[in-house]
Amino acid sequence: MKRRTFDLLASVAGLFLAAVLVMAGSLLYWAHDFVGDQVHSQLAAQQIYFPAKDSKGIIGAEYDPVREYAGQQLTTGPQAKAYADHYIAIHIQKIGDGKTYAQLSAQAQANPTDAKLAASVQSVFRGETLRGLLLNAYAFDTMAMIAGIAAIAAYLAGAVMLLLGLLGLRHSRDVEATEDLLAPHQRPKADFVTA
Repeated sequence: MKRRTFDLLASVAGLFLAAVLVMAGSLLYWAHDFVGDQVHSQLAAQQIYFPAKDSKGIIGAEYDPVREYAGQQLTTGPQAKAYADHYIAIHIQKIGDGKTYAQLSAQAQANPTDAKLAASVQSVFRGETLRGLLLNAYAFDTMAMIAGIAAIAAYLAGAVMLLLGLLGLRHSRDVEATEDLLAPHQRPKADFVTA
């Protein structure tokens, strides 16, 4: 195979790969933007606000992540995680005396006349449901962030491949049309001077 032919083929493949990477970057950025916007708008629609910093309901080191967002509206994935894990989860543990929904439900089924236990089961169920939904929002927000990082990486890789493809095309013009790809290179003979 002629060197020029190989250079042209490799350069065209590189330019094609650059186009694919830019397309992939565009799709990843679209996913990043779409998912991030959905998470924000869906959380904002719920009108959840963090308690004020001086609120008696968030006293203790376990509430530190909640105090970081004190008074703010919950609109982001990290906020949803903090609210779910350091506000709702703590209240659920207090309501259920550290028992899970499944444990409380089993107790309520064994004691169907215990109204207080039934109310605890309902409160824990609702709390766990909200907590799960907020953690899903956090997961989707994290996926949006990863898609954004992947989009940047794809754009950068596409730019590198574009540059390499263009350099390859330029190099193909500098190669002799008759030069073989695997032809051995001959070194010029050196003139040795012996004394």
